[in-house]
Amino acid sequence: MVLTTLIFLVGYLLIALEHKVKIDKAAVALLLGVLLWLFLVWDSTHLPDVLADLTVHFEAITEILFFLLGAMTIVELIDTHDGFRVLNQLVKTGSKTKLLWVLSILTFFLSSVLDNLTTTIVMMAVLKRFVHTKADLWYFAGFVIIAANAGGAWSPIGDVTTIMLWNGGQVTSGTIIAEVLLPSLACLSVPLLIATFNFRGQQFEPRTETTVEQFNISQRESNLILLLGMLLLLFVPVFKSLTGLPPVMGMIFSLCIFWLTTDILHRRKASDLRRQLSVAATIQRVDTPSVLFFLGILLAVAAMEVNGSLGVMGRFLEDIFDNFYMINTTLGLLSSVVDNVPLVAGAMGMYSMDVYPQDHEFWSFLAYCAGTGGSALIIGSAAGVAAMGILKIDFLWYLKKISWLALIGYFSGILVYLLINK
Repeated sequence: MVLTTLIFLVGYLLIALEHKVKIDKAAVALLLGVLLWLFLVWDSTHLPDVLADLTVHFEAITEILFFLLGAMTIVELIDTHDGFRVLNQLVKTGSKTKLLWVLSILTFFLSSVLDNLTTTIVMMAVLKRFVHTKADLWYFAGFVIIAANAGGAWSPIGDVTTIMLWNGGQVTSGTIIAEVLLPSLACLSVPLLIATFNFRGQQFEPRTETTVEQFNISQRESNLILLLGMLLLLFVPVFKSLTGLPPVMGMIFSLCIFWLTTDILHRRKASDLRRQLSVAATIQRVDTPSVLFFLGILLAVAAMEVNGSLGVMGRFLEDIFDNFYMINTTLGLLSSVVDNVPLVAGAMGMYSMDVYPQDHEFWSFLAYCAGTGGSALIIGSAAGVAAMGILKIDFLWYLKKISWLALIGYFSGILVYLLINK
């Protein structure tokens, strides 16, 4: 266990220093994931048990990856049709302060419905078409990450961890909204106020070019594609609620409908243009390395869960703290290093509902901490990993420029939560 933990830490260090060591983080993450599972095989006395664990985790990872791939394809297809022209108009301003507030508020509420990962992918597409300097692009993306994670924490369908707690019966939708909404707002608004002070009076020149002339797409077609794409993304949680099938099935269904619609819409156009606007061409533009990076990270975290490292960490926290507020606060900070999904899964396993019944403060506070704590590092949440992959954001840059703001927001939300519930 000590050796695997050491390898895990070295792998994370190489990922964090990608721009210094000049090694692609996706390659490191994939190697890390495979190596940790190799050690599990070598240390095991019963190979079928390890293979059974791998099958279970790989199934869950595959669902996440195909969900991500489907969402990225839909968003890329909307962007190809210049569908985000409407959102560009909403955020079009030369004031950095105004842009920061509009982007953050829009992201906060979108992520409560679309989920934080899908919302981040959408907003990254908007940012790339609107902001052209790297410094501004990365800074606004940092606030999109904070806003997406804060917005996802108070909604039962806004984050993978809240979905887990909601489906597991630990929280009801009314309780998580009532108890976590205000702390989540504080988590976003306090960093925004600090950034507003720093940005006062600053202007920038927004990007103006579009793809409409290149592909000869009408305004009506762009609006139709945007409306349909957003409705199909919104339909994913509805599909899950109606059918009981996992979210990935809803995303695949939405992608199929989108695919058929665009094929029908462009069937009478020239073959070259039809091919450029097709889903087949769009998939080629999706950032595959970021998907592979996600695969490696999730495999590595799953291996750490199977070998018992996460369980040891949980027991260690119990021994140190006898206060669940301190335990959840620490788990939230740890989620910036280790994925929040296994941390929440471990907490659900460690603490039964006999000890903490449905809608106990423990569960709603866990939802807040696990949902927002990951913003402290760019690799600490699905939103951060997606933004890092799409915009090639440097880990150390985020650590210097955004992490301290995310931490101030995190503890501000905790303070608001304690004030509400005490």
